Amino acid sequence: MQLSIVVPVRNEADNILPLLAEIHAALENRGEFEVVYVDDGSSDATPLRLAEAMRRYPRLRVLAHRMSCGQSTALMTGMRAARGEWVATLDGDGQNDPADIPKLLAARDAAGRPGSHPANLQLIAGHRKTRRDSWIKRISSRIANGVRSRLLGDATLDTGCGLKLVARAVYLELPFFDHMHRFLPALVQRAGGATISVEVNHRPRTRGASNYGLFDRL
Repeated sequence: MQLSIVVPVRNEADNILPLLAEIHAALENRGEFEVVYVDDGSSDATPLRLAEAMRRYPRLRVLAHRMSCGQSTALMTGMRAARGEWVATLDGDGQNDPADIPKLLAARDAAGRPGSHPANLQLIAGHRKTRRDSWIKRISSRIANGVRSRLLGDATLDTGCGLKLVARAVYLELPFFDHMHRFLPALVQRAGGATISVEVNHRPRTRGASNYGLFDRL
């Protein structure tokens, strides 16, 4: 299988079915793919919505943590279970646009062509140029990205974007630690791979509540 979509979720019941419909619409007729949801200890109706979704979407597989382990662990659970050679990740809150996944795939497919991306491209990171978040989230993200970029020199404008495309085998060889998903470009570069950023759409949250606050981001 060429492509897996991994989506970590916690208490996102109202976003499950709408986002799955968008994922399938974006990738229909674009080759074989699967969708892997990881329920990170939800306490709302997320498990019920996922059970309903599995009846609608044969490509969907669901894994669950008995208690919340954090986004990095949920992503690693999904990566280990994924069957695709490449994995696209996106947040389960509906703010990442699944219609941008083909754009990341196109960037990957252009790797190695003259005047295009490097041949050893292993990570394509989404860049939310126009953020649809509260002012406090935008400011905290800008500070975090600036500090991280200056310290690590990873040449990545937005590592916090949940929409990424990565070679699964490369991801599984990276050192694992909590919040590693925020440092993926630097980690891939450290392992010898090339990374690029691609501008993607970002949407306001219309359902549910954010699981993150200012201080845990800092």
